[in-house]
Amino acid sequence: MRRTMLSILNLFGRSPFALLQTHMEKVSSCVHLLIDLFAALKQGDQNLIEKIANEIADMEHSADLVKNDIRNHLPKSLFLAMDRSSLLDILSIQDSIADKAEDIAVLASLKPLVLLDTLQDDFYAFLNKNIETFNQANAVIHELHELLESSFGGIEAEKVRTMIDSIAFNEHEVDLIQRKLLKKFFNSEEHFTLSTFHIWQRIFEAIGAISNLSEKLAYRLRTTLELK
Repeated sequence: MRRTMLSILNLFGRSPFALLQTHMEKVSSCVHLLIDLFAALKQGDQNLIEKIANEIADMEHSADLVKNDIRNHLPKSLFLAMDRSSLLDILSIQDSIADKAEDIAVLASLKPLVLLDTLQDDFYAFLNKNIETFNQANAVIHELHELLESSFGGIEAEKVRTMIDSIAFNEHEVDLIQRKLLKKFFNSEEHFTLSTFHIWQRIFEAIGAISNLSEKLAYRLRTTLELK
């Protein structure tokens, strides 16, 4: 733990944004493991599902350790390119994304699940679009150092604003896909047991939260940008 803390402080010495980027790398690992999780579910490999779910849980815990080190050791009075409360708000949203990935993993591993063939295309389009939206938010976080070097202005700032607009558009597309998926899902209710229907409903909600939180993260960054 001491070594982790020293690493965090060394990153802080270079750029406060390196803290967010380090945490986001852990969050990204959680989200991208969902692809493997649902590939295993499609294959009906329950042992592999549980193995991947444990990997997601371990990675989420690793992200928590980084988050806690940042919160515990971020100086309270120090000149920052981004004010302390904004940095911590962004960190909190990133943390929520990792939590959602873990929630999905837990739900998918509770019992053997089967997704109807009629739902497959819409489900994987839904999953992939959520991950694409997250990837865009991740990319914005990794632009922050360049944004700092440009003093939050000029071409780099416009680039980030465009990226944020793209995230909002993708989140809208996610909503459209989710609406289509849920309509088919509710019309197929008789093909599920009560428990599996409830689990799938919660899985859909948790997956959709990834793009919602990615958009929230993007707008929080936009607010910070507009204040500069």
